Amino acid sequence: MGKLSILFLLATFVVCISSASLKSPPVFEGKLRYDNYKVYKLNIKNKTQLAVIELIQDISERYNVWKEYDEATKEIHIMVKPTEDKYFHELLQVYGLQWELLVENVQDLIDEEQRAADTTTDNDEFGWTRYYELEDIEKWLDGILAAHPDVTESFEIGKSYEGRTIRGIKISHKDGNPGIFIESNIHAREWITSASATWFINELLTSKDGPVVNLAENYDWYIIPVFNVDGFVYSHLKDRMWRKTRQPVTTSSCIGTDANRNFDSHWMENGGASNNPCSETYAGPEAFSEPEAKALADYVTSIQDKINIYISFHSYGQYLLSPYGHTKEEFPENYEDLLTIGTAFSGAIKGLAYNTEYTHGSTAVVLYVASGSTVDWVFNELNVKVGYTIEFRDKGRYGFVLPPLQILPNCQELMAGMLALVDKSKELGYV
Repeated sequence: MGKLSILFLLATFVVCISSASLKSPPVFEGKLRYDNYKVYKLNIKNKTQLAVIELIQDISERYNVWKEYDEATKEIHIMVKPTEDKYFHELLQVYGLQWELLVENVQDLIDEEQRAADTTTDNDEFGWTRYYELEDIEKWLDGILAAHPDVTESFEIGKSYEGRTIRGIKISHKDGNPGIFIESNIHAREWITSASATWFINELLTSKDGPVVNLAENYDWYIIPVFNVDGFVYSHLKDRMWRKTRQPVTTSSCIGTDANRNFDSHWMENGGASNNPCSETYAGPEAFSEPEAKALADYVTSIQDKINIYISFHSYGQYLLSPYGHTKEEFPENYEDLLTIGTAFSGAIKGLAYNTEYTHGSTAVVLYVASGSTVDWVFNELNVKVGYTIEFRDKGRYGFVLPPLQILPNCQELMAGMLALVDKSKELGYV
């Protein structure tokens, strides 16, 4: 097939896809539903195939990328609207794209997740067999602070666009401890992150296990369970698949920015984010355009001398990602140490009964180029030389809608990994 023919066919598909997708999405009385939305894994063999997929995901709000193009595995996960499934398959056939169906019906996963929440009554204690809304998490956090007043204190980094307070908890047993900062749920739909953060807080304060007690007592912990508070609320009340913040964009009808592309560290470099307001990786009109991102940067800067390790909780894919995100051509001076720490983290998780495999390495090499992230900003601008993004379970079978039954196994893996990560960081002289 000649080049002009390919371009003509692509243009034809774009017209068909656009006409189907650019209509206003249906308005529901309650939550947005994802009946018969499918998630596909595509195997990308060449630049032409990648360009085609990047084009359709950029022009259509109804193609929702669940997992961006992975440099190592050459795959991408994408959710497809039912009305576009026919066009999508025709496009796959024309360009010879290999595919695998990961999720037959996204709404089925959401319904199953909701059933777990519905079986919990108001009288049940906060636990880790279901996912909770922001109000419940903050109520639990208040209870934790009241129960452990000698070693905990609340902190606030600022307000969201919609005026919600972004809250955190500090756990400190003694003065002079090195500090570890954890930020969670910057992407709204990644509910396993705040579930894991609350469990981790609870373990630091209640566990009788010797290594966990040592971890709690010999480090100062700064943990934000839900960072993207506006998006998180919206993901519970309206759209389970919502990712971004909720600040309107002046140049578009699309709302929100990917806060993890909004930090002023190599912002918008090397294709590591999008300038399309409708994209899931929209970086904003400028760095720190989002009040949430600016608030976190200001707060972390104010305590930068107390932080030795910075961790960002995400899902999914089972990765431990270190800087740099903005380029795969350069590496930090301490990259070998970061790999050594990553090997300890991955090995500790692999050693559990679940036999879960985590891949580790720099974001740009192991996964994809991503500029303007929190971890890279703290690493580059604040000189915190141990920084990682943790991408939790799974590898795509459930994606962002990880069943509640997997919350506790994921949390157990997190603790095993964190114990190894901190121990190896100490051994190498970073704490």
